[in-house]
Amino acid sequence: MSLSFDAVVNTEENEIDMKAGLNTFAGASDAVRCIIETIVTEKVPERQTHKGKVRTLLKHSFKGSYGIAFSVELCDPKFETRFQKIKKATYAELVSYYLNEAMYEHVEDLSPEAQGIVDRLGEKKSDDLISQLRKSALENMHDISLKFNQDVKLRYRFSRDRQLELAAFSQETAKVLDAGESKEIIDIVAGITRFNTKTGNGRLQLKDELETVAFGFNTEYANVKFEAKKRFSVNLDKNNGVPKDKWDFLKLSVSPIKLKDGKVVKYIVKGIYG
Repeated sequence: MSLSFDAVVNTEENEIDMKAGLNTFAGASDAVRCIIETIVTEKVPERQTHKGKVRTLLKHSFKGSYGIAFSVELCDPKFETRFQKIKKATYAELVSYYLNEAMYEHVEDLSPEAQGIVDRLGEKKSDDLISQLRKSALENMHDISLKFNQDVKLRYRFSRDRQLELAAFSQETAKVLDAGESKEIIDIVAGITRFNTKTGNGRLQLKDELETVAFGFNTEYANVKFEAKKRFSVNLDKNNGVPKDKWDFLKLSVSPIKLKDGKVVKYIVKGIYG
């Protein structure tokens, strides 16, 4: 079994910069390979070489766009059964999930199969995978966006004529490469809109805001007290399907992760006091 993907640069020009383009395509390959290998082996690869358990292979290109088609294949028979057991659509879903999580983007609820894999990997491996993606793959994928303001799409290829967009990369999404946790600790009032009871990650919405923001904890989720975990899951249940003017809100002590322009992309929960 192999999985087919492509990375496409959106441009109206007749050419793209070769070095930036190659860096972008290499980043796409590394990101997909890293995610698939983590799913199959349940171990986040620190380095990727030609001797890895999963490899990407270049395919014939296509007309009408600047891009590259590639496949992901398993090289280690030891993991063949596990690799084959997971549906191709689930692999595509998880590649989209982890890339968008790495960019602090909103992610739709996963299918039961995909969510089960995330839960099985657990908080630490998922966090390690996301950190690994941010180290170089995401930086490379944004190379042509940063230098030439050209957007990139990563797609799963069901066939030559049918593709599913998994993630998009632009100068706007490149801002996450410089995101950093603030040293300040602030108090917020927010409602929980998504919460993974296995990993502790989720999204919240400030009382006076329309957009949701990612959140996590400042310690491994296993170390968070049961009472605190319960407050988050109960709040989500209370607000689910209820108009916002009737929501219950939590008072949280948090440290924000901000972009250079000051936009908050994630809150690290330090405490809950109301």
